[in-house]
This record gives sequence, structure tokens and C-alpha cells, in this order.
Amino acid sequence: MKTETKLLIADDWDDYALLDSGQMMKLERFGSQTVIRPDPQAFWEPAKPVASWRADARFTSRNNDEEGAGQWEVLSPNARDAWPMQWNGLTFNARRTAFRHMGLFQEHSVHWRFAQDQIRGAGRPIKVLNLFGYTGMMSLACAAAGADVLHLDASPKSNGYGKENQALSGLDDRPIRWIADDAMKFVARERRRGNRYDAIVLDPPKFGRGPKNETWRFEENLTDLLNQVQALLSDEPLFVILTAYAVRLSYLALSQTLADRLLPLGGVMETGEMALPQLGKDRLLPTAIYARWRAAD
Repeated sequence: MKTETKLLIADDWDDYALLDSGQMMKLERFGSQTVIRPDPQAFWEPAKPVASWRADARFTSRNNDEEGAGQWEVLSPNARDAWPMQWNGLTFNARRTAFRHMGLFQEHSVHWRFAQDQIRGAGRPIKVLNLFGYTGMMSLACAAAGADVLHLDASPKSNGYGKENQALSGLDDRPIRWIADDAMKFVARERRRGNRYDAIVLDPPKFGRGPKNETWRFEENLTDLLNQVQALLSDEPLFVILTAYAVRLSYLALSQTLADRLLPLGGVMETGEMALPQLGKDRLLPTAIYARWRAAD
């Protein structure tokens, strides 16, 4: 298996921009709305003083834990609870949530585009399993490229938002199954059923709960999940994408753990960090680590 280290920069947006960052804060534009959010990686000095930043809303919490809850302070009469955005022909709603998230993870556009390129270049029908799928941007991207998608998330609310995004994008006629379930239980059942997939995407949180209060802990459960995922791959697998946030792991640990399961397949393993470019400044804001495998060309 060939290994490549890459820094993936999400620089393919018109509707999103990182306007400024520093002093553990960031100023961002999501479509028509501008927000201020904490970011524990932005140690540097901002281009302009944080006190001078102007936004429609600001998120505050007791600490800078990326998974911690908090509250939004509305700063402008133009602030909206939800509003439309676009990326590469897809239309979806952004929204302010109680856990500082915005209804999408914009840095993942690097994986959405990769998945679309792989699916369109395959020249055959592709089945995709999207685990921890949140509000469905990866599922929409894969379906728009022609794949048959099974989207799984523990939150029925997130799946509901995903279905809304599917309709907004004009993809109601595309095959996406939206399932609310615990990821570990679901993949075990899929294995027993003999179902298999050509591509699998995993974006697990550091900690989470399933719909029946099942517990997910990244460091404890990832290896077991990857063992199940390995068994769900088809005879001609196309790609596997794995991302991680807010965990004490190097991208080397992530990629080597995934490679343990995929080594017999050959192909190419890409690994490294994901980042957002700051507008008008030679600066990148790191967001996550990743490992993604693809079949040999």
C-alpha cells in the first residue's frame, strides 16, 4: 500500500469564508450570516482586534471544549436561525446549534469533492455507507454523483435536516436511505445480513450517544468499528474516508490503524490534516485529522 501525506485545504467555497482568527476565536461568514465562535487552535494574533469584529451572532461557553454546549448571543437584527447556502450545485440550510456547530462542517468539502470524483470515475454502480452522517452533506454529494447511499446518524433530528437538504438540492429522486441508529449495532447487523458497500465514510465524534442511550467513545470503540467496516467492503472497494476531531491522536495513528484493516487491498492511503484558509492572509486554521484510502488507479 502506498502512503501519501497531504494537507487538505477547503478552498473551494463561495458561500463560506474564514474572515479572521486568533486569540482562540474565529470570525466566519456562512452565506448571508456572519458568526463568532471559539476555536482552541487559533493561538495566534488576529488580523484585527477581536473586540472590533462585527457579526450577526456570537457563541459563548464556559470553556473552549469543542464538544461543549453553550449559547448564542444575537448581535444583529439580521440574524437568522436557519438560512440557505450552496456548494458545487448543492443547496442546504445552515443553522446555529447549541453545540456551536452550523449544520455543516465546511472543511469536509475536500472529502465531498474527492468522493464525487471517485464515484464518477468508477464507471459502475457504487453503494456508499455514510456513518455518523450528521445533516447529510456527504450523502448528498455522493448521491449527486450517482451513488446509492445509506446515511446513518444517531439523531433523528439531524436526519430530518438531511432530508430537508435533499429536497432543497433537488435530489428527492436520488436513492438515499436515512436511518437513525447506533453505528456499532447497525454495522454488526449489516455484516450478519451480508450487505456490502463499495465506499464507506466515517466521521465519528469524540463522544456520542445512540438513540437508545448507547455510548460511543472514540478511543475505546474505533478499532472495533473499523473491524466491522472492513468486513462490509465489497469485492471491488472504491474508497474509505475516516476523520477525527478533538482527540489526542496523530494522523499517523489514524492512518496506520485504518491501514491495518485495508493492507491486503493495496491502493493508496492519504493522511494528514484538514484546514480552512483565512481570507486575505497567508494563514490556515487546522480543523481535523484524516485518513482516506482509495483503490489503485
